Amino acid sequence: MRQHWARPRRVKKVYHRVNVALPGAGADWIYNYRIPDLVLLTRERFSIDRTTHFEGGPDVAVEIRSPGDESEEKLAFYALIGVLEVWIIDRDTKQPDVYVLGPDGYRIQAVDSDGWFRSARTGIEFRPGRPGKLAIRLVDDESSCEEIPED
Repeated sequence: MRQHWARPRRVKKVYHRVNVALPGAGADWIYNYRIPDLVLLTRERFSIDRTTHFEGGPDVAVEIRSPGDESEEKLAFYALIGVLEVWIIDRDTKQPDVYVLGPDGYRIQAVDSDGWFRSARTGIEFRPGRPGKLAIRLVDDESSCEEIPED
């Protein structure tokens, strides 16, 4: 994500396993928080960074689904703090689900006719690639397409 999204634009950041908490929680954030696998943040939301945690929702929270985890159970909390998109990617198949926040909670993003999931918030598209890989690219830019994780 740093290579495909944050570095080319220089006004975006990617964090790994950062605490996210309710807006206005102050020192009590430690009693009610979640830890996404990745967090994508645009300049407009840099102000939520409190060093120890983010106070309020990042643009995107990324969860890697593995057997017995609680990725879907975090959706209500993420909606409450205002996370605009949640990507849940299966650890083994790399099948992504993209949830977009609306007035009534999250709705699942449909895949396009070519099998790509498009993130309107980030300008990234992704889909399962070769076995064990996730294909990722900038929207409609085939030349930027790569598969992750790298070999």
